[in-house]
Amino acid sequence: MNELEGQIKLVLNSNFGRYVNISEDAYDFLLDRFKVRKYAAKEFLVEGGRVARYFYFALSGVQAGYLLNSKGEKAIFGFSYQGSPSGIYDSFIQQQPSSYFMEALRDSTLIAISKEDYDELFHQFPEFYQWRTHFMETILFGRGKREVEMLTMTAKERFDAFIKRCPEELLQIPQKYLASYLNMTPETFSRLRALRD
Repeated sequence: MNELEGQIKLVLNSNFGRYVNISEDAYDFLLDRFKVRKYAAKEFLVEGGRVARYFYFALSGVQAGYLLNSKGEKAIFGFSYQGSPSGIYDSFIQQQPSSYFMEALRDSTLIAISKEDYDELFHQFPEFYQWRTHFMETILFGRGKREVEMLTMTAKERFDAFIKRCPEELLQIPQKYLASYLNMTPETFSRLRALRD
C-alpha cells in the first residue's frame, strides 16, 4: 500500500468506520468509487449557480464555503481540511444549483464520489445510513451552536471559542477568511490574535 492509498483508507476509516463496520465488499466499493481530485489554490470545488457534482473528503489543503454578500464580499460559513467532509451538501443531494461557493484556499487534494455512486453506496450497503444520520445531525447541531455563538458572544468570546477548537491548518490561511467566518473585521481578528501571542 502506497502513502496515498494509506491516507485514503485512514480518511474513510475515520469518517465511516466510527459508525459502520465496513465489510471487505464495502471497502472495495469505496476505494473504487472515491476518486482523487486535485485543486489549485483559488480553484472552485463548487461554483455558485452550478450543481455540486461531488461529495468530498479532504486529504490535504483547506477549502472554504461562502456566499457573496450585497457588496460582493465573501461571507465565509465554513471550512474543510485534512480528514473532514467537504463540498456543498444540499446542492449535491438535491442536484440543484448551489447558492454557495466552495473554493480551495490552498492547493488541495480530496477524494470525491459522484451522486450516482453515493446513492449506490446506500443501496448496496444500507448500514451506511447510520453514518449518514450522524453526519446530518453533526451539521444540524453544529449550525445551531454557531448561530448561538454569533447571537450571544462578544467578538473576543467568539475568537477564543474558535481558537480552542481550531485545527492548525486553519491558522495558516489568510486572516481575512477567519475574520469573515467569525463575523468580525480583519483588524479586530488581528488585534485579538496579537493579544494571545
